[in-house]
Amino acid sequence: MSPRGTEAATTDQSGGAAVARGAATAAGGGISGGLVLVMAVATGLAVANNYYAQPLLPVIGHSLKLNPGISGLIVTVAQIGYALGLVLLLPLGDLVERRRLVVVLSVASGVALIGMGLSPSGAVLLPAALLVGGLTVLAQVLVPFAASLASEEDRGRVVGLVMSGLLIGILLARTVAGFLAETGSWRIVYYVAGVAMVVQAGVLRWRLPRWKEDSRLGYPALLASVLGLLRDEPVLRLRALYGMFSFGTFSVLWTSLAFLLSRDYHYSSGVIGLFGLAGAAGAGAATLAGRFSDRGLARVSSGVTSALMVLSWFALWAGHRSVWLLILGVVVLDVGAQGLHITNQGEIYKIRPEARSRLTAAYMVVYFIGGAAGSALSAFVYGSAGWAGVSLVGVAFAAGDGLLWLVMRLAEPAWLRPDRRGVRPARVTAGRPAR
Repeated sequence: MSPRGTEAATTDQSGGAAVARGAATAAGGGISGGLVLVMAVATGLAVANNYYAQPLLPVIGHSLKLNPGISGLIVTVAQIGYALGLVLLLPLGDLVERRRLVVVLSVASGVALIGMGLSPSGAVLLPAALLVGGLTVLAQVLVPFAASLASEEDRGRVVGLVMSGLLIGILLARTVAGFLAETGSWRIVYYVAGVAMVVQAGVLRWRLPRWKEDSRLGYPALLASVLGLLRDEPVLRLRALYGMFSFGTFSVLWTSLAFLLSRDYHYSSGVIGLFGLAGAAGAGAATLAGRFSDRGLARVSSGVTSALMVLSWFALWAGHRSVWLLILGVVVLDVGAQGLHITNQGEIYKIRPEARSRLTAAYMVVYFIGGAAGSALSAFVYGSAGWAGVSLVGVAFAAGDGLLWLVMRLAEPAWLRPDRRGVRPARVTAGRPAR
Protein backbone atom coordinates (compact mmCIF):
# COMPACT_ATOMS: atom_id res chain seq x y z
CA MET A 1 0.00 0.00 0.00
CA SER A 2 1.04 3.59 -0.53
CA PRO A 3 2.27 5.40 2.57
CA ARG A 4 -0.12 7.82 4.19
CA GLY A 5 0.39 11.38 5.28
CA THR A 6 2.08 12.95 2.28
CA GLU A 7 0.59 16.18 1.04
CA ALA A 8 0.32 15.46 -2.69
CA ALA A 9 0.71 12.83 -5.34
CA THR A 10 4.26 11.62 -5.76
CA THR A 11 5.97 9.23 -8.10
CA ASP A 12 7.27 6.01 -6.57
CA GLN A 13 10.99 6.19 -7.36
CA SER A 14 11.35 2.43 -7.01
CA GLY A 15 8.99 1.86 -9.89
CA GLY A 16 6.29 0.38 -7.66
CA ALA A 17 3.81 3.07 -8.60
CA ALA A 18 2.29 2.10 -11.90
CA VAL A 19 2.04 5.28 -13.90
CA ALA A 20 1.15 3.85 -17.30
CA ARG A 21 3.19 4.92 -20.30
CA GLY A 22 4.25 8.13 -18.61
CA ALA A 23 0.68 9.44 -18.74
CA ALA A 24 0.74 10.90 -15.26
CA THR A 25 3.70 12.20 -13.37
CA ALA A 26 4.22 13.66 -9.94
CA ALA A 27 1.79 16.21 -8.61
CA GLY A 28 1.95 19.26 -10.80
CA GLY A 29 3.33 17.20 -13.70
CA GLY A 30 -0.08 16.79 -15.21
CA ILE A 31 -1.55 14.32 -17.66
CA SER A 32 -0.60 13.63 -21.27
CA GLY A 33 -2.80 14.67 -24.16
CA GLY A 34 -3.04 11.05 -25.28
CA LEU A 35 -4.46 9.90 -21.96
CA VAL A 36 -6.92 12.82 -21.89
CA LEU A 37 -8.19 11.63 -25.28
CA VAL A 38 -8.49 8.04 -24.06
CA MET A 39 -10.45 9.15 -20.99
CA ALA A 40 -12.68 11.45 -23.05
CA VAL A 41 -13.57 8.61 -25.44
CA ALA A 42 -14.14 6.21 -22.54
CA THR A 43 -16.42 8.73 -20.84
CA GLY A 44 -18.43 9.17 -24.04
CA LEU A 45 -18.81 5.42 -24.57
CA ALA A 46 -19.87 4.92 -20.95
CA VAL A 47 -22.56 7.61 -20.93
CA ALA A 48 -23.88 6.56 -24.35
CA ASN A 49 -25.05 3.27 -22.83
CA ASN A 50 -27.88 5.14 -21.13
CA TYR A 51 -29.15 6.73 -24.37
CA TYR A 52 -29.14 3.93 -26.96
CA ALA A 53 -32.67 2.85 -26.02
CA GLN A 54 -34.42 6.15 -26.72
CA PRO A 55 -34.74 5.84 -30.52
CA LEU A 56 -35.22 2.07 -30.26
CA LEU A 57 -38.28 1.98 -27.99
CA PRO A 58 -40.82 1.33 -30.77
CA VAL A 59 -38.85 -1.55 -32.34
CA ILE A 60 -38.01 -3.06 -28.94
CA GLY A 61 -41.68 -2.92 -27.98
CA HIS A 62 -42.73 -4.58 -31.25
CA SER A 63 -40.04 -7.25 -30.94
CA LEU A 64 -40.89 -8.19 -27.35
CA LYS A 65 -44.65 -7.52 -27.70
CA LEU A 66 -44.61 -4.70 -25.13
CA ASN A 67 -47.19 -1.93 -25.07
CA PRO A 68 -45.86 1.66 -25.33
CA GLY A 69 -46.22 2.26 -21.60
CA ILE A 70 -44.00 -0.69 -20.74
CA SER A 71 -41.52 0.16 -23.49
CA GLY A 72 -41.21 3.68 -22.10
CA LEU A 73 -40.22 2.22 -18.75
CA ILE A 74 -36.90 1.11 -20.26
CA VAL A 75 -35.66 4.72 -20.19
CA THR A 76 -37.24 5.42 -16.80
CA VAL A 77 -35.69 2.33 -15.21
CA ALA A 78 -32.28 3.20 -16.67
CA GLN A 79 -32.49 6.68 -15.13
CA ILE A 80 -33.43 5.18 -11.76
CA GLY A 81 -30.41 2.90 -12.05
CA TYR A 82 -28.21 5.88 -12.84
CA ALA A 83 -29.45 7.72 -9.74
CA LEU A 84 -28.70 4.66 -7.61
CA GLY A 85 -25.25 4.43 -9.17
CA LEU A 86 -24.53 8.05 -8.26
CA VAL A 87 -25.35 7.34 -4.63
CA LEU A 88 -23.95 3.83 -4.20
CA LEU A 89 -21.11 3.40 -6.72
CA LEU A 90 -19.62 6.80 -7.49
CA PRO A 91 -18.30 7.45 -3.92
CA LEU A 92 -16.21 4.27 -4.24
CA GLY A 93 -13.76 6.32 -6.30
CA ASP A 94 -12.54 7.82 -3.02
CA LEU A 95 -12.21 4.43 -1.32
CA VAL A 96 -10.82 1.84 -3.73
CA GLU A 97 -8.03 1.93 -6.28
CA ARG A 98 -9.50 3.88 -9.20
CA ARG A 99 -8.03 2.03 -12.15
CA ARG A 100 -9.37 -1.24 -10.81
CA LEU A 101 -12.79 0.33 -10.22
CA VAL A 102 -12.88 1.73 -13.77
CA VAL A 103 -11.92 -1.62 -15.31
CA VAL A 104 -14.47 -3.57 -13.24
CA LEU A 105 -17.27 -1.14 -14.11
CA SER A 106 -16.33 -1.31 -17.80
CA VAL A 107 -16.43 -5.12 -17.89
CA ALA A 108 -19.68 -5.21 -15.88
CA SER A 109 -21.21 -2.70 -18.29
CA GLY A 110 -20.23 -4.88 -21.23
CA VAL A 111 -21.85 -7.95 -19.66
CA ALA A 112 -25.02 -6.02 -18.77
CA LEU A 113 -25.32 -4.57 -22.29
CA ILE A 114 -24.98 -8.00 -23.89
CA GLY A 115 -27.60 -9.18 -21.39
CA MET A 116 -29.96 -6.50 -22.67
CA GLY A 117 -29.35 -7.69 -26.22
CA LEU A 118 -30.14 -11.28 -25.24
CA SER A 119 -33.30 -10.38 -23.30
CA PRO A 120 -36.21 -12.60 -24.37
CA SER A 121 -38.88 -10.53 -22.60
CA GLY A 122 -39.58 -7.30 -20.80
CA ALA A 123 -39.21 -9.11 -17.46
CA VAL A 124 -35.53 -9.68 -18.28
CA LEU A 125 -34.92 -6.48 -20.22
CA LEU A 126 -36.03 -4.06 -17.49
CA PRO A 127 -33.69 -5.40 -14.76
CA ALA A 128 -30.86 -5.39 -17.32
CA ALA A 129 -31.68 -1.76 -18.16
CA LEU A 130 -31.58 -0.92 -14.44
CA LEU A 131 -28.13 -2.49 -14.18
CA VAL A 132 -26.84 -0.74 -17.31
CA GLY A 133 -28.12 2.59 -15.98
CA GLY A 134 -26.35 2.09 -12.65
CA LEU A 135 -23.06 1.16 -14.30
CA THR A 136 -23.23 4.23 -16.55
CA VAL A 137 -21.90 6.09 -13.52
CA LEU A 138 -18.52 4.96 -14.84
CA ALA A 139 -18.51 8.23 -16.80
CA GLN A 140 -18.68 10.20 -13.57
CA VAL A 141 -15.89 8.10 -12.04
CA LEU A 142 -13.59 9.03 -14.91
CA VAL A 143 -14.16 12.80 -14.64
CA PRO A 144 -12.79 13.23 -11.08
CA PHE A 145 -10.06 10.70 -11.93
CA ALA A 146 -8.93 13.00 -14.74
CA ALA A 147 -9.13 15.98 -12.38
CA SER A 148 -6.85 14.20 -9.89
CA LEU A 149 -4.29 13.38 -12.57
CA ALA A 150 -4.25 16.92 -14.01
CA SER A 151 -1.93 19.63 -12.76
CA GLU A 152 -3.45 22.44 -10.72
CA GLU A 153 -3.12 25.07 -13.44
CA ASP A 154 -4.53 22.77 -16.14
CA ARG A 155 -7.34 21.02 -14.26
CA GLY A 156 -10.24 23.00 -15.68
CA ARG A 157 -9.10 22.45 -19.26
CA VAL A 158 -8.64 18.71 -18.70
CA VAL A 159 -12.06 18.37 -17.07
CA GLY A 160 -13.56 20.33 -19.97
CA LEU A 161 -11.97 18.04 -22.54
CA VAL A 162 -13.10 14.87 -20.78
CA MET A 163 -16.60 16.33 -20.39
CA SER A 164 -16.60 17.13 -24.11
CA GLY A 165 -16.28 13.39 -24.68
CA LEU A 166 -19.25 12.81 -22.40
CA LEU A 167 -21.37 15.37 -24.27
CA ILE A 168 -20.43 13.95 -27.66
CA GLY A 169 -21.30 10.47 -26.37
CA ILE A 170 -24.79 11.67 -25.45
CA LEU A 171 -25.04 13.44 -28.80
CA LEU A 172 -24.04 10.47 -30.96
CA ALA A 173 -25.68 7.65 -28.98
CA ARG A 174 -29.11 8.07 -30.56
CA THR A 175 -27.69 8.44 -34.07
CA VAL A 176 -25.44 5.39 -33.76
CA ALA A 177 -28.26 3.30 -32.25
CA GLY A 178 -30.59 4.19 -35.09
CA PHE A 179 -27.97 3.40 -37.74
CA LEU A 180 -27.02 0.03 -36.23
CA ALA A 181 -30.66 -0.96 -35.74
CA GLU A 182 -31.34 -0.35 -39.45
CA THR A 183 -28.65 -2.88 -40.40
CA GLY A 184 -30.47 -5.67 -38.57
CA SER A 185 -32.12 -6.16 -35.19
CA TRP A 186 -32.14 -3.70 -32.29
CA ARG A 187 -30.16 -6.35 -30.39
CA ILE A 188 -27.10 -5.60 -32.53
CA VAL A 189 -26.85 -2.18 -30.85
CA TYR A 190 -26.35 -3.79 -27.45
CA TYR A 191 -24.01 -6.50 -28.69
CA VAL A 192 -21.74 -3.89 -30.30
CA ALA A 193 -21.93 -1.63 -27.25
CA GLY A 194 -21.14 -4.54 -24.94
CA VAL A 195 -18.09 -5.60 -26.92
CA ALA A 196 -16.93 -1.97 -27.06
CA MET A 197 -17.04 -1.74 -23.26
CA VAL A 198 -15.01 -4.94 -22.82
CA VAL A 199 -12.39 -3.68 -25.29
CA GLN A 200 -12.41 -0.35 -23.46
CA ALA A 201 -11.69 -2.16 -20.18
CA GLY A 202 -8.52 -3.56 -21.71
CA VAL A 203 -7.40 -0.19 -23.06
CA LEU A 204 -8.02 1.54 -19.73
CA ARG A 205 -6.22 -1.24 -17.85
CA TRP A 206 -3.20 -0.59 -20.08
CA ARG A 207 -3.24 3.22 -20.20
CA LEU A 208 -4.48 4.38 -16.80
CA PRO A 209 -2.15 4.77 -13.82
CA ARG A 210 -3.07 3.16 -10.54
CA TRP A 211 -4.45 5.74 -8.13
CA LYS A 212 -5.86 5.59 -4.62
CA GLU A 213 -7.02 8.37 -2.35
CA ASP A 214 -5.95 8.60 1.29
CA SER A 215 -9.30 7.67 2.81
CA ARG A 216 -9.63 5.71 6.03
CA LEU A 217 -13.42 5.64 5.88
CA GLY A 218 -15.41 2.44 5.60
CA TYR A 219 -18.12 2.14 2.96
CA PRO A 220 -21.10 3.17 5.19
CA ALA A 221 -19.18 6.18 6.52
CA LEU A 222 -18.11 7.02 2.97
CA LEU A 223 -21.75 7.21 1.83
CA ALA A 224 -22.73 9.25 4.87
CA SER A 225 -19.89 11.67 4.21
CA VAL A 226 -21.53 12.72 0.92
CA LEU A 227 -24.25 14.47 2.92
CA GLY A 228 -21.55 15.80 5.24
CA LEU A 229 -19.83 17.45 2.29
CA LEU A 230 -23.04 19.20 1.28
CA ARG A 231 -23.45 20.37 4.86
CA ASP A 232 -19.88 21.56 5.36
CA GLU A 233 -18.89 22.97 1.98
CA PRO A 234 -20.72 26.17 0.95
CA VAL A 235 -19.00 26.24 -2.45
CA LEU A 236 -20.37 22.76 -3.16
CA ARG A 237 -23.88 23.87 -2.17
CA LEU A 238 -23.62 26.95 -4.36
CA ARG A 239 -22.36 25.03 -7.39
CA ALA A 240 -24.95 22.27 -6.88
CA LEU A 241 -27.70 24.91 -6.94
CA TYR A 242 -26.26 26.40 -10.12
CA GLY A 243 -26.30 22.90 -11.62
CA MET A 244 -29.83 22.18 -10.45
CA PHE A 245 -31.26 25.24 -12.19
CA SER A 246 -29.19 24.79 -15.37
CA PHE A 247 -30.07 21.12 -15.82
CA GLY A 248 -33.66 22.01 -14.98
CA THR A 249 -33.93 24.49 -17.85
CA PHE A 250 -32.05 22.09 -20.16
CA SER A 251 -34.55 19.31 -19.37
CA VAL A 252 -37.54 21.64 -19.83
CA LEU A 253 -36.42 22.22 -23.42
CA TRP A 254 -35.57 18.68 -24.44
CA THR A 255 -38.63 17.08 -22.84
CA SER A 256 -41.13 19.09 -24.92
CA LEU A 257 -39.12 20.01 -28.02
CA ALA A 258 -40.12 16.83 -29.88
CA PHE A 259 -43.80 17.59 -29.27
CA LEU A 260 -43.40 21.08 -30.74
CA LEU A 261 -41.49 19.85 -33.80
CA SER A 262 -44.00 17.09 -34.42
CA ARG A 263 -47.17 19.14 -33.92
CA ASP A 264 -46.22 22.56 -35.34
CA TYR A 265 -43.64 21.58 -37.95
CA HIS A 266 -44.82 18.02 -38.74
CA TYR A 267 -41.26 16.70 -38.70
CA SER A 268 -40.54 12.99 -38.68
CA SER A 269 -38.73 11.35 -35.78
CA GLY A 270 -35.56 11.16 -37.91
CA VAL A 271 -35.54 14.91 -38.54
CA ILE A 272 -36.36 15.63 -34.90
CA GLY A 273 -33.33 13.55 -33.88
CA LEU A 274 -31.07 15.81 -35.93
CA PHE A 275 -31.81 18.69 -33.54
CA GLY A 276 -29.59 16.91 -31.06
CA LEU A 277 -26.63 17.89 -33.24
CA ALA A 278 -26.94 21.36 -31.74
CA GLY A 279 -25.34 19.76 -28.69
CA ALA A 280 -22.01 19.94 -30.48
CA ALA A 281 -21.92 23.60 -29.51
CA GLY A 282 -22.11 22.60 -25.87
CA ALA A 283 -19.12 20.29 -26.29
CA GLY A 284 -17.07 23.23 -27.57
CA ALA A 285 -18.24 25.42 -24.70
CA ALA A 286 -17.03 22.81 -22.20
CA THR A 287 -13.36 23.33 -23.02
CA LEU A 288 -13.69 27.13 -23.01
CA ALA A 289 -15.43 27.11 -19.63
CA GLY A 290 -12.67 24.88 -18.26
CA ARG A 291 -10.04 27.39 -19.34
CA PHE A 292 -11.99 30.19 -17.63
CA SER A 293 -11.95 28.19 -14.40
CA ASP A 294 -8.18 27.65 -14.67
CA ARG A 295 -7.67 31.40 -15.02
CA GLY A 296 -9.73 32.27 -11.95
CA LEU A 297 -12.67 33.56 -13.99
CA ALA A 298 -15.35 31.20 -12.69
CA ARG A 299 -17.48 34.12 -11.52
CA VAL A 300 -17.38 35.69 -14.99
CA SER A 301 -18.12 32.34 -16.64
CA SER A 302 -21.05 31.73 -14.29
CA GLY A 303 -22.56 35.13 -15.03
CA VAL A 304 -22.14 34.86 -18.80
CA THR A 305 -23.52 31.33 -19.05
CA SER A 306 -26.48 32.18 -16.80
CA ALA A 307 -27.29 35.19 -18.99
CA LEU A 308 -27.06 33.04 -22.14
CA MET A 309 -29.60 30.59 -20.76
CA VAL A 310 -32.07 33.34 -19.92
CA LEU A 311 -31.67 35.00 -23.34
CA SER A 312 -32.00 31.68 -25.17
CA TRP A 313 -35.61 31.33 -24.08
CA PHE A 314 -36.66 34.46 -25.95
CA ALA A 315 -35.49 32.81 -29.17
CA LEU A 316 -36.96 29.48 -28.12
CA TRP A 317 -40.37 31.02 -27.38
CA ALA A 318 -40.39 32.61 -30.84
CA GLY A 319 -39.34 29.23 -32.23
CA HIS A 320 -42.94 28.12 -32.59
CA ARG A 321 -43.07 30.48 -35.60
CA SER A 322 -39.47 30.24 -36.89
CA VAL A 323 -37.40 27.09 -36.99
CA TRP A 324 -34.21 29.17 -37.35
CA LEU A 325 -34.93 31.03 -34.11
CA LEU A 326 -35.65 27.68 -32.52
CA ILE A 327 -32.27 26.31 -33.62
CA LEU A 328 -30.55 29.48 -32.40
CA GLY A 329 -32.21 29.12 -29.02
CA VAL A 330 -31.23 25.45 -28.75
CA VAL A 331 -27.58 26.26 -29.50
CA VAL A 332 -27.41 29.20 -27.06
CA LEU A 333 -29.12 27.26 -24.27
CA ASP A 334 -26.83 24.29 -24.75
CA VAL A 335 -23.71 26.48 -24.68
CA GLY A 336 -24.89 28.15 -21.49
CA ALA A 337 -25.97 24.98 -19.69
CA GLN A 338 -22.87 22.94 -20.54
CA GLY A 339 -20.50 25.85 -19.95
CA LEU A 340 -21.91 26.40 -16.47
CA HIS A 341 -21.80 22.67 -15.74
CA ILE A 342 -18.07 22.53 -16.50
CA THR A 343 -17.44 25.69 -14.48
CA ASN A 344 -19.23 24.10 -11.53
CA GLN A 345 -17.15 20.94 -11.72
CA GLY A 346 -13.91 22.86 -12.09
CA GLU A 347 -14.69 24.78 -8.90
CA ILE A 348 -15.81 21.89 -6.70
CA TYR A 349 -12.72 19.87 -7.60
CA LYS A 350 -10.59 22.57 -5.94
CA ILE A 351 -12.25 22.10 -2.54
CA ARG A 352 -11.31 18.66 -1.22
CA PRO A 353 -8.79 16.79 -3.40
CA GLU A 354 -9.21 13.50 -1.54
CA ALA A 355 -13.01 13.56 -1.93
CA ARG A 356 -13.51 14.33 -5.61
CA SER A 357 -15.68 11.29 -6.28
CA ARG A 358 -17.95 12.12 -3.35
CA LEU A 359 -18.05 15.78 -4.37
CA THR A 360 -19.16 14.63 -7.82
CA ALA A 361 -21.81 12.37 -6.27
CA ALA A 362 -23.22 15.18 -4.12
CA TYR A 363 -23.20 17.63 -7.01
CA MET A 364 -24.73 15.20 -9.51
CA VAL A 365 -27.56 14.13 -7.19
CA VAL A 366 -28.70 17.75 -6.80
CA TYR A 367 -28.11 18.30 -10.53
CA PHE A 368 -30.24 15.24 -11.30
CA ILE A 369 -33.06 16.52 -9.06
CA GLY A 370 -33.18 19.72 -11.10
CA GLY A 371 -33.36 17.77 -14.34
CA ALA A 372 -36.15 15.51 -13.07
CA ALA A 373 -38.17 18.51 -11.87
CA GLY A 374 -37.69 20.36 -15.16
CA SER A 375 -38.69 17.33 -17.20
CA ALA A 376 -41.83 16.65 -15.14
CA LEU A 377 -42.95 20.28 -15.20
CA SER A 378 -42.27 20.59 -18.92
CA ALA A 379 -44.43 17.60 -19.81
CA PHE A 380 -47.26 18.74 -17.56
CA VAL A 381 -47.22 22.37 -18.70
CA TYR A 382 -47.02 21.52 -22.40
CA GLY A 383 -50.24 19.54 -22.10
CA SER A 384 -52.10 22.44 -20.49
CA ALA A 385 -50.42 25.63 -21.74
CA GLY A 386 -48.48 24.61 -24.84
CA TRP A 387 -45.10 25.91 -25.91
CA ALA A 388 -45.67 29.35 -24.35
CA GLY A 389 -46.12 27.71 -20.95
CA VAL A 390 -43.02 25.59 -21.46
CA SER A 391 -41.03 28.73 -22.31
CA LEU A 392 -42.16 30.40 -19.08
CA VAL A 393 -41.07 27.39 -17.03
CA GLY A 394 -37.76 27.25 -18.87
CA VAL A 395 -36.94 30.91 -18.37
CA ALA A 396 -37.90 30.60 -14.68
CA PHE A 397 -35.28 27.86 -14.17
CA ALA A 398 -32.69 29.87 -16.10
CA ALA A 399 -33.53 32.99 -14.09
CA GLY A 400 -32.82 30.98 -10.93
CA ASP A 401 -29.18 30.78 -11.99
CA GLY A 402 -29.12 34.48 -12.89
CA LEU A 403 -30.61 35.46 -9.54
CA LEU A 404 -28.19 33.21 -7.68
CA TRP A 405 -25.24 34.79 -9.49
CA LEU A 406 -26.54 38.30 -8.74
CA VAL A 407 -27.03 37.55 -5.04
CA MET A 408 -23.52 36.11 -4.77
CA ARG A 409 -22.11 39.07 -6.69
CA LEU A 410 -23.75 41.64 -4.41
CA ALA A 411 -23.42 39.85 -1.08
CA GLU A 412 -19.99 38.27 -1.66
CA PRO A 413 -20.01 36.00 1.41
CA ALA A 414 -16.76 35.63 3.32
CA TRP A 415 -16.20 32.09 2.04
CA LEU A 416 -16.07 33.44 -1.53
CA ARG A 417 -13.25 35.88 -0.87
CA PRO A 418 -9.99 33.97 -0.21
CA ASP A 419 -8.88 33.60 -3.82
CA ARG A 420 -11.62 35.65 -5.51
CA ARG A 421 -12.82 32.60 -7.43
CA GLY A 422 -15.40 31.17 -5.10
CA VAL A 423 -13.17 28.42 -3.73
CA ARG A 424 -11.08 27.93 -0.66
CA PRO A 425 -7.62 26.37 -0.60
CA ALA A 426 -7.57 22.60 -0.27
CA ARG A 427 -7.32 21.67 3.40
CA VAL A 428 -6.55 17.98 3.29
CA THR A 429 -4.33 15.46 1.61
CA ALA A 430 -4.74 14.35 -1.96
CA GLY A 431 -4.41 10.90 -3.46
CA ARG A 432 -1.36 9.49 -5.16
CA PRO A 433 -0.36 6.81 -7.60
CA ALA A 434 -0.86 3.46 -5.87
CA ARG A 435 1.65 0.69 -5.61
